[in-house]
Amino acid sequence: MTLNGYIAFILKYRWPVIAIATVIMLAAAFGTRFIGVTNDYRSLFDEDNSQLVALNAFEDIYGASNTVLIAVAPGEGSVFTREALGVIEYLTDAAWQIPHNTRVDSLTNYSHSEGREDELIVEPLVGDAGTLDNDDLMRIRSIALGAPSIVGRLVSPDGTVGGVLISFILPDNPDAAVVEITDRLDSVLDEVRADHPDISLHMTGTVPLNRAFADATKDDLKSRAPLVFLVIVLTATALLRSAIGTLAIVAILGFVINTTVGFSGWLGTVFNPASSGVPIIVMTVAVAHSVHIVSSALLAMGRGMDRNAAIAESIRINAWPVFLTSLTTVIGFLSLNSSDSPPFRILGNLVAFGVACAFVYSMTFLPALMSLLPLRGRQSHSQRRAFFDRFGVFVAANRKLLLWCSAILAVALIGGISRIDLTDNWTRYLSERYEFRRDTDFVINNLTGIEILEYSLNAGHEGGITDPDYLHRIEAFAEWFRQQPEVRHVQAFSDIMKRLNRNLHGDDPAFHRIPDDPELSAQYLILYELSLPFGADLNNRMDVSKSATRMTVTLQSLTSEQQRSLDARAQNWISENSPGLSDGGTGVTIVFAHLSQRNIRSMLVGTIVAMTLISLILIFVFRSLRMGLISLLPNFVPAALAFGLWGYLVGRVGLAGSVATAVGFGIVVDDTIHFLSHYLRSRREGLDGPEAVRETFRTVGHAMLTTTAILCLGFLVFATSGFEVSWSLGLLVTTTLFFALLADFLLLPPLLLTLDRRTAKD
Repeated sequence: MTLNGYIAFILKYRWPVIAIATVIMLAAAFGTRFIGVTNDYRSLFDEDNSQLVALNAFEDIYGASNTVLIAVAPGEGSVFTREALGVIEYLTDAAWQIPHNTRVDSLTNYSHSEGREDELIVEPLVGDAGTLDNDDLMRIRSIALGAPSIVGRLVSPDGTVGGVLISFILPDNPDAAVVEITDRLDSVLDEVRADHPDISLHMTGTVPLNRAFADATKDDLKSRAPLVFLVIVLTATALLRSAIGTLAIVAILGFVINTTVGFSGWLGTVFNPASSGVPIIVMTVAVAHSVHIVSSALLAMGRGMDRNAAIAESIRINAWPVFLTSLTTVIGFLSLNSSDSPPFRILGNLVAFGVACAFVYSMTFLPALMSLLPLRGRQSHSQRRAFFDRFGVFVAANRKLLLWCSAILAVALIGGISRIDLTDNWTRYLSERYEFRRDTDFVINNLTGIEILEYSLNAGHEGGITDPDYLHRIEAFAEWFRQQPEVRHVQAFSDIMKRLNRNLHGDDPAFHRIPDDPELSAQYLILYELSLPFGADLNNRMDVSKSATRMTVTLQSLTSEQQRSLDARAQNWISENSPGLSDGGTGVTIVFAHLSQRNIRSMLVGTIVAMTLISLILIFVFRSLRMGLISLLPNFVPAALAFGLWGYLVGRVGLAGSVATAVGFGIVVDDTIHFLSHYLRSRREGLDGPEAVRETFRTVGHAMLTTTAILCLGFLVFATSGFEVSWSLGLLVTTTLFFALLADFLLLPPLLLTLDRRTAKD
């Protein structure tokens, strides 16, 4: 069937076409009820991610790293008061009632040990806070601020903030458990705030992080998608100046979104903040097809064609460019399958599916619907045609000036790429609109760090953790870490043994050192373990066979690059000073620190493959190596300009930067294809270069402006997201699209007029 025959078929059987499309859409949309939303930060990683595998192995030994840290900050500036200690004591007791908890550590239940007449006494630092007198408070303050194991972890060095650290083991499906835990804790904190309005409470940790991720995902799915829809409707109405034309675009968007999102439900897709933008991106990208078709039909009707003839003309001139733009956009988003982060693969595949759906609906449902709607051409379209005709004359007359200006702008902006730091910081993934981010910032600034490196230190044999040689090795490693400027606190097993040695020598400070006798060390440890209260054992600090211990290093707020660098320095220290002591650092922090680096590497390969494939397609389609190469420049340059400007203004790119180029490149090719297709068509019809440029601007200039405006505004909505990956991706892609429009309007035509030396008859 020829294209003309196909168009005639669609217009003749428009009602059956609309009915079939509606049935398909409704069947797909039924799957939306199966969509899930996860609050597990681990969904950002592959199960075989080497850093995640190492973390899982570490947690199998020492317990899961699911924590909640509650900071207690009295308004009067000291935590060593009866009221403040009472609050910490109450929170400690209440924390034991929270489901899935395994341990509670706090300033008040800190197991303080001391020697009394050759006996080891181990008891909580605070017994009953309400009965303490001033001497008791002074004694508690002195002990707490002199205990290296809790200063900078459970109490601030200046004594103004105290902490309660709760550890959890979550079930296999952690989402419901996270909601239950955070809801219960929020209720407890609200009660305390009501009874003690002068004491501020701040909750952070990996469990609240998971809950904040879920809240961010729901915010993006519920609020930003309708906002993008509203932006598209208002922009399309303003630029097309046709309410009926806008209605047709809205209808096809509804079909595309329902089909795509419903299909994701049938697949059992679980969204998180990184993939929750699927509906927004699909909606934004899909509108381009319908805008070109509707705009061309309105222009044709403005020239006097009847409705069906105008629709048929629009399909004839747009079918091939729309197919090519759909193909290149699909390739661009499918390149996200090379990402090391599963949510980006989900995003890429679903958007690619949505773009394919948009093409099918644009070639079937849209023309059938338009033939039923009372479309009318308007005089304003002729006015726009005249504007773009004058613009085409300007571009043709100033081709050399535009080329030089483009070159100067490119050189100036691309230089900013050297200023970009490819890094991330997971504590800043969420904006300050979320209480989690505000609480986390408070804890980092006033109590302790949130970013932690964990090390399993091997003794080499069963029971070896009490050998003096081993203890001296881990003490040296701990002291090395304490000398690093990035470190706020180090918790090492050697500190416990030094304290026990002092306690069992009458608390003589001279014995605050590693015991010399391994058998004596073993006896100290057994005595200490027997003295510890329930829930305060050392199972989270050593393995079952007592052949390895855990060292926890708390960091200042660092970028992922700084975290990786510190761990690399630590591994170098081990290889030079204590080979075999540890296989390297692990923990949530180091897993996130490697994610952006791994993703950048994997996406570099995927983006290069996508760019190469799209470039070959363009060369093949235009049947000219020269035209294909000319088309590449206005497609490659915008991404470079966007990143250069980002380097000057922001200077830091994380996960979003690793996928923005692939997303942007797949989209920006669209306008180039439309421009070149119409330009070459005009040349084949006998027009010379300048006249072909003017005719191309008259034909597709307004549609290109309209689609770019909608795309930019759509992606700009991402900037309202509270999730850093989403807002930075939106801004980067928006900037890329803006530069792409400038390139297609001001760079591509001068290139064509300069390099396309064919005569009109060619």
